[in-house]
Amino acid sequence: MNARAISSQRSRIPGLALLGSGAVLLTGLAGCAGHGQVELANRKPAEQLARETREAQPSASVYSGWRVFQDKCARCHGSDARGSAQAPDLLPRVGDMGQRRFVGLVLSRYDWGLPPDQARGSEAQIEGVIQRQQGALSMPAWQGEPSVQAHITDLYAYLSARSSGAQGPGQPSR
Repeated sequence: MNARAISSQRSRIPGLALLGSGAVLLTGLAGCAGHGQVELANRKPAEQLARETREAQPSASVYSGWRVFQDKCARCHGSDARGSAQAPDLLPRVGDMGQRRFVGLVLSRYDWGLPPDQARGSEAQIEGVIQRQQGALSMPAWQGEPSVQAHITDLYAYLSARSSGAQGPGQPSR
């Protein structure tokens, strides 16, 4: 019997063609084992791998925040959020506050110098924005700006990532 006839017979018997492929695969793995190590076990727990992947790749929220920042903030604060003659460096300021304080300060017209307990944004309004419910923003340059209102938490994610060093200057990957 020639090779073509054997192949034809294998295709008529279910599983026989796969058996032949499996034998080739096992032979190949055995050959690898003799010349080098084949690692079959994952030594890192799935949770650790997921955390490392999240840390290595910016979130969609960081990317969206970068887009809003470039469109609405970069003209005054610089494309890298490091400030300019017109507006301050945002990175050390954002680095010292959490999301709730950031949203509260934005809602109360950038009272960056006030202690957290004196922020004027109402708790209900701040919570509504954080939960991505409709919240009225009162910002000097963005009064009534829908894209900023919709992405204020994304803006925080971007500035927070820049402040912590998790995101460098320039466009984040998607």
